[in-house]
Amino acid sequence: MIYAIIVEDETPTARRLQRMLEKENVQILDTIHSVKEGKEWFKKNNPPDLIFMDIHLSDGLGFEIINESIHDIPIIFTTAFDRYALQAFKQNSIDYLLKPVKQEDLHQALSKFKQRVGKINWKNLIQTYKQLQDQTQSYKERFLVKRGNYIHLIPINEISCFYSEDKMTHLITRNRQNYYLDESLEKIQNLLNPALFFRINRKYIIALDDIKEMLKFSNSRLKIRMKSCPENEMIVARERVKDFLKILNK
Repeated sequence: MIYAIIVEDETPTARRLQRMLEKENVQILDTIHSVKEGKEWFKKNNPPDLIFMDIHLSDGLGFEIINESIHDIPIIFTTAFDRYALQAFKQNSIDYLLKPVKQEDLHQALSKFKQRVGKINWKNLIQTYKQLQDQTQSYKERFLVKRGNYIHLIPINEISCFYSEDKMTHLITRNRQNYYLDESLEKIQNLLNPALFFRINRKYIIALDDIKEMLKFSNSRLKIRMKSCPENEMIVARERVKDFLKILNK
């Protein structure tokens, strides 16, 4: 039996992860929702075998929880943080899971943990994170698309949304033109400025300034209507609502 804690400030996400971990014979000792709560927990409790941690919490970074005396605890990050940064974390013998977490990926991460290869180099990890935070991310400014024998350049500010359907990726412009792309939504998401675009669910990435209106929907979700994207209503996945509202409120 593996004894673990979850560090996650989104309650529905934490509950879902706990249910998935129970299927993997992992016993959750506690769920921690903030940096402050985490620091207090480690003062009062023995360290677990493993930590599942989101990097960004409501009151700071998850790194702040870890005390000098318990740096050897393995951590699996559960986060929507940029992939390029996560590759650097992985070089420090730390695994990660992108949200929403899949059972298969969770199983593989736990298998890696059981092998216990290497120790976490916390000094290098935190230094790498700070360096990545200081770097200026370069985002895509235009997309090259084909239609028949013609090749078009579509600037970012002319795009309303991207969506996936029947294993095809679509780009919709603000004048409602539909183009096909070779890239997956996952790849496109990493090319876009997160201040301008947001992936509201597995199917859609939308331009934030092309939102027409937002409405509350069932189960703590949001319903979106766009100015230009053809579908009248889109649903923001429950586990993404908090980050979505945070971006809009900047």
